[in-house]
Amino acid sequence: MNILKKKLKKVNKVKKVLYFFTSLVFLVTYIYFLIGLLHLSGIETLIRIIVLVFFGIWFVVYLLAGLLALISRKTPTFIILTIISLLCTPVFFFGSNIIIKNVGFLNQTQRDKIEYTSNLIALKETNFTSNSTIGMIETDSDISGNQLAHKLIAKHNLTNKINTYEDYTSMIRDLYSGKIDACFVSGDYAVIFKNETFEETNEENQENVPSIEERVKVLFEYSELMQNQDVQTLEESKTKEITEPFTVLIMGVDSEKDGLTANQAFNGDTLIMVTFNPDTLTATMFSIPRDLYVPISCNHNRYAKINSSAAYGSSCVIGTVEQLTGIKIDFYLKINFKGVVDLVDVLGGVTVDVEEPDYNWNAGYNCNGRFCEQNSNREFGDKMIFLDPGVQTLNGEEALAYARCRHLYALSDIARNKHQQDIIEAMVQKVKQIKSYSDFENILKTVSRNIETNMTTEQILSFYNVGKNIIFNSDPEKDIALSIKKTQLTYYNLTVWRGYDASCLGYYKTSLDAITKLMRQNLELEKTVPIKIR
Repeated sequence: MNILKKKLKKVNKVKKVLYFFTSLVFLVTYIYFLIGLLHLSGIETLIRIIVLVFFGIWFVVYLLAGLLALISRKTPTFIILTIISLLCTPVFFFGSNIIIKNVGFLNQTQRDKIEYTSNLIALKETNFTSNSTIGMIETDSDISGNQLAHKLIAKHNLTNKINTYEDYTSMIRDLYSGKIDACFVSGDYAVIFKNETFEETNEENQENVPSIEERVKVLFEYSELMQNQDVQTLEESKTKEITEPFTVLIMGVDSEKDGLTANQAFNGDTLIMVTFNPDTLTATMFSIPRDLYVPISCNHNRYAKINSSAAYGSSCVIGTVEQLTGIKIDFYLKINFKGVVDLVDVLGGVTVDVEEPDYNWNAGYNCNGRFCEQNSNREFGDKMIFLDPGVQTLNGEEALAYARCRHLYALSDIARNKHQQDIIEAMVQKVKQIKSYSDFENILKTVSRNIETNMTTEQILSFYNVGKNIIFNSDPEKDIALSIKKTQLTYYNLTVWRGYDASCLGYYKTSLDAITKLMRQNLELEKTVPIKIR
């Protein structure tokens, strides 16, 4: 050791500083790189180990060979070793930076805690006093309509008479008719009930009826940061392997802005149940009509339109869909419709066969034989989206308009469900064509703002292996790498009395059974019986 020290003292100081500086920078950036690679759990584990071992060995080589070159005054060898080592450091730093940043985008899709809000609303012309009657949802599992409502009452020392209700629709109808003076609703009430009509009106005048946001005012508001009930509902799914068949419930959030709001409740007009088998690369899609008349799981199994379950939060929707299909849901995806515009644009548009409309008028506007619908800001007039029928590439605004429209088609919501499935399939096909890192990062940014899921980051990263499987098993001539089977429920019109005539949809059990059988087979819960041809 003393001999080594003596020899080092004879080495040029600049070279010694360069040696120790290079060693330190290499070690620090290597550790940072190690942290970055650890974030990629489940992705090319063997390759990551090989890379880390290789550079770890190189570090030891530099320490020993560099030191030997210094004391033996082999300057060219020392310079070459130092340059190679220094060139590694920006690779370590920027590589780890990119990994951590993009994994951070994925982390943003999981919200363990969210802010729930309860609003006490009244008609704008109402003079609210201590003698006013307040409506409240009777189900104590409803966070905004019941749990936080009680806390709001305590906070403001309200002594008003309380009338309890089975559902929001009946309660708000009584608010409009004057049977109660105020009621508790979620902070997202303007979005949830935007398309609902709570007073009698002629069908042709429905477009001119003021929205609930225009009719009411907020008297009191109470918010609280709480555990995300949706994630807790599917807690056991955290250990689900993506290598196994799984189910996903896609729920559309109809927001006026980019990004997801904090509240649990949402507009439940778009519900799509998807099964995926990573071994066979087969997916099934079942779009559930919003007006389907079913038992609502979180409301004592009272029958109502399935979209009404969304007013109680995603956990209620999940429970209701599980009851309907008899199939356990593993994951959910809450997608903000407004973000679909950005996502489709980042993908460079999607190719869709636009169905020819059955009718020529939409909200009083003459479409002149073309498809026409309001834009993402729900503006008509010169802001409307017009499309010719047929195969074409749609931008974000056009894709969202096509996914939303139902008034131009005889099948109404059923046609809209089909169009949404077409858009999703087109987006999946476009994702397969991503070639640049910048496009990939922009997609992640858009997804992080506009999607909420209970999938862990590790589970999301596991889709890398699914994607690799698609690429290596692709047959470009037959295009059979990924198979998407779209289903459609056979239904019939149904009118039920709920204090008023409510227009709903019933369904044929044989049709639902055929759909659930297909999904169960894809999940390998039921064996596929081959058809014998004689």
